Order: sequence, then C-alpha cells, then structure tokens
Amino acid sequence: MAHGRTGDKGDRCNISVIAYRPEYYDTLVEQVTPDAVRAVYAHREPGTITRHLLPNLSAMNFVIDHVLDGGVNDSLNLDSHGKSLAGFLLDLPITLPAHLAPPGRQDLAGG
Repeated sequence: MAHGRTGDKGDRCNISVIAYRPEYYDTLVEQVTPDAVRAVYAHREPGTITRHLLPNLSAMNFVIDHVLDGGVNDSLNLDSHGKSLAGFLLDLPITLPAHLAPPGRQDLAGG
C-alpha cells in the first residue's frame, strides 16, 4: 500500500509514509495514527510523535522524538540510526475497504 523514507538527526527520527496509489491515502490516514506508530515503536520507548499530513502527495510524515537511544553519537547500540525504522512501520497491518482490495483478494478487505 505504501513505501517509506526515514531520516534521523540526533535523537529524532523522521519517517514518511507515501501511498502507492492516491486512493489508499484516506485509509492510511485513518489507520496509521500517532497511537499506532507509538505501538509499533513501543520497544524503543518513543517520546512525542507528531504527524504531518501531506494530502497533495498522498503522504504523511511522522517526527518521533527520543526513539534513537540518544542518537548515533550518544548511543552504545551498534545501529541507532533511524534509516531502518521505516521497515517496522510498513509492516503495520492495514484493513482495506472492500472496494480497494485487489481482485480476488477479498481476504485483505475488512468490509
């Protein structure tokens, strides 16, 4: 349904979620909320999560504070960069409206 881009600066991560098709955007906005993002990254104990909606791009951007264990220079982790964190978010299960499910894949639709 979407692809993502991630960046980091200090202890802040920036994750963009971009719908592959504009008709997926409303479903993503409805289900990929700051609370859903917090649940995905709960193991990293994130701070403030801010969502910025970009409807003209069929995208949204999340800014997540305190999710990188202090950042690249402060963390003892081998890889505390935010570059790989988009993959976690793209695994978030999404329920598609029936009219958006691919032909023959009604198993993906939630109604």
